[in-house]
Amino acid sequence: MMKRLLRLLTELSSRKWVSRITGSFASSRLSRKLIPTFAKSYGIDIEEAEKHISAYKSLNDFFTRRLKPGSRMIAEGTDLLISPVDALITGMGPIEDGLLLNVKGQDYTLKELLNQSPHLQKYKRGYYFVLYLSPTDYHRIHAPVAGHTVESEHVLGKVYPVNDFGLKHMPRVLSRNERLITYIRHAYGEVSVVKVGALNVSSIRYADGKVQDQYDQGAELAYFEFGSTVVLLTENHTFDPRHDLKLGDKVKMGESLGQLHPKPAPEPKA
Repeated sequence: MMKRLLRLLTELSSRKWVSRITGSFASSRLSRKLIPTFAKSYGIDIEEAEKHISAYKSLNDFFTRRLKPGSRMIAEGTDLLISPVDALITGMGPIEDGLLLNVKGQDYTLKELLNQSPHLQKYKRGYYFVLYLSPTDYHRIHAPVAGHTVESEHVLGKVYPVNDFGLKHMPRVLSRNERLITYIRHAYGEVSVVKVGALNVSSIRYADGKVQDQYDQGAELAYFEFGSTVVLLTENHTFDPRHDLKLGDKVKMGESLGQLHPKPAPEPKA
């Protein structure tokens, strides 16, 4: 009964106007008074921030802060897939014939997640990571590979929470929420960076206001205005994950997730 009530309340609060009101306040100068309390409550390392805490004009300005140069190390190697964000791994594994299996007890189809994009055929036997950003985390999203942008798509949707409760108890939130999808072609294939909006996320924005034609590995790609999730997909048969990574691990932006490689040559016909 309680779960059904919470689910109903979440459904009601997922309206975009709720997020717009929250986002308007977070972007106002009035909200800057909350920054010290917010940082202390969530244990945010303010020493990493690019500017002094008093220099931020609003809560949203602080939330989308850049870090001081050198705060994150980019794993060396053009054949490495790096984490695009500071996050908790809430899902990972091989994509089984277009299905992301058992993400907090739910299965997702690429068809829904990628909004029926023709690109989905490239990922039906790939690998996926679901990377959850809590309010504690640094909220800028970086390119997981060096390469050029093939396509980008903005998919309108709801703003359900993507925390543990949302993923477990709301049906297919990753496929129903607003998404900003970027397809990047690298030396060995393609990756898809699916940025999923969430409750109280008033928008997902590209860095510098627009998608770039080319990205260096670790370059700024986009940012969330509140906590959310990135689903990272690799093309079929082009990626081997690190053996020591597991569900529930925390990763930092720039940390290696595994190794990219060319597709294996097709077996000769008999």
